[in-house]
Amino acid sequence: MATRLVILDRDGVINEDSDAYIKSPEEWIAIPGAAEAIARLKRAGYQVVVATNQSGVGRGYFDAATLGAIHDRMHETLAAAGATLDGVFHCPHAPEDGCDCRKPAAGLLDQIANALGEPVAGAWLVGDSLRDLQCGAARGCQPVLVRTGKGERTLAKGLPPELADVPVYASLPAFVEHLLGR
Repeated sequence: MATRLVILDRDGVINEDSDAYIKSPEEWIAIPGAAEAIARLKRAGYQVVVATNQSGVGRGYFDAATLGAIHDRMHETLAAAGATLDGVFHCPHAPEDGCDCRKPAAGLLDQIANALGEPVAGAWLVGDSLRDLQCGAARGCQPVLVRTGKGERTLAKGLPPELADVPVYASLPAFVEHLLGR
């Protein structure tokens, strides 16, 4: 039986993504229906956490305080829809830093497991990129790809054979509808 945990990527899953990075609270714009989908998961008894690469910090595009302000806006937007998160975990490092928390590495999932006091194996991991799916698979999660954000681009490039069976949904709300309608 799957754990009642859903791990969400942030950019492209909860909010609109940008190839130029989300660098300010004003640039953080929720994807229609995403906040309500998280509220539905919470009402159904799921724990919901975010695991997000935020290399804009490591690259100097914005600082940790600005990232905090962006997350404050996310929490406010979610709260307005009756949603809360059980945690937000981020990797602030640039790709060349060689950390273990930048997806596709699974360090963020280890942080989540430690914080929640339970393994993440079996949890749903919803992302819009190959690195999200690879990260989830590395810790026994059930990866899900959404077509929002970079999802269409990810599909166009093709998934590797070991991830070929990953379910694909139009958006986070579509995934939640399927999950809770089961």
